[in-house]
Amino acid sequence: FCDKTFEGYNIDIPSRSMTLTKEDAIAMYREMQMVRRLEMAADSSYKHKLIRGFCHLCTGQEAVPVGLEGAIAKEDAVITAYRCHGFTYMRGASPFGILAELMGRKEGVSKGKGGSMHMYAPNFYGGNGIVGAQVPLGAGIAFAQKYKDEKTCTVALYGDGAANQGQVFEAYNMAKLWDLPVIFVCENNKYGMGTAAGRAAANTDYYTRGQYIPGLRVNGMDVLAVRQAVAYAREYAINGNGPMVLEMKTYRYGGHSMSDPGTTYRTREEIQHMRSTSDPITGYKHRLLEAGVMTEEDIKAIDKQAKKIIDEALAKAKAVPEPDAAELWDDVYAKGSEVPYLRGRVPEETHYYNVD
Repeated sequence: FCDKTFEGYNIDIPSRSMTLTKEDAIAMYREMQMVRRLEMAADSSYKHKLIRGFCHLCTGQEAVPVGLEGAIAKEDAVITAYRCHGFTYMRGASPFGILAELMGRKEGVSKGKGGSMHMYAPNFYGGNGIVGAQVPLGAGIAFAQKYKDEKTCTVALYGDGAANQGQVFEAYNMAKLWDLPVIFVCENNKYGMGTAAGRAAANTDYYTRGQYIPGLRVNGMDVLAVRQAVAYAREYAINGNGPMVLEMKTYRYGGHSMSDPGTTYRTREEIQHMRSTSDPITGYKHRLLEAGVMTEEDIKAIDKQAKKIIDEALAKAKAVPEPDAAELWDDVYAKGSEVPYLRGRVPEETHYYNVD
């Protein structure tokens, strides 16, 4: 890693070298390509009006979910905001389940009721639509892990746009007070919606903002750096040292959401410059080729296979029907714990549970 890959706050930085098996090195390229293709399919489907409502893509930020997953255990927990498709996939959801959910189909990962912002997978707690609200939830999951004496941690992700939320700092305080095994990860993609970070935050060194919590700034466009940093933070957290704040310096190529062209508050030249100099997939591909881990033919085969898998998943998802309207009331409460009734928009829509 180069000198600026890691910057530490009240803690030593991780080692600048790492060892990977050939299989793991290739798998990370494959997974980044899968996430990129998944988001491309979502983008196209939205433009064809197969997906409606809010939809936030992580194109350009693939190194974060892929590197993170490579550093944690399946028993660890992850919770994030609404730019969640890549994390949902890396936690074990299928491309078909994700695309079906995006289109509101009954076989989606949330049965067609969650959409883009509310997806779940094993030990993945979403997908959360309220800015910053997932951060204290993540601290709560970590509290449960410590209470049950598990050797696991929680990764609670949020964006630079959420970093000024009061609840983030409340979560910091409780996490450090009780030394909870939580890793707070700020995905700093430079813009909170359409506002540049420097216009919204008096201190844009987000990794220092835990004050009494140590922090690391990481090159979030480098999948190996992300993996190394998260592994370092996990080891710190699960061994009783408490929380750590990571800032992933990354970049989204598209707008904040599909309704945002992404070019009114930044130039097209800036976006193209990031694509040409810092793309996480292209940069990692060059490293694999230079190290002799893969050949150009190997790369092309993986790219072709990723496209085929996503194309097939999309076609399959399109063929699935939407859930029946009668299922709207299902899964609000666990079976047997329902309240007597739930109100609809008007009195005539009131739904009564346990009525024969």
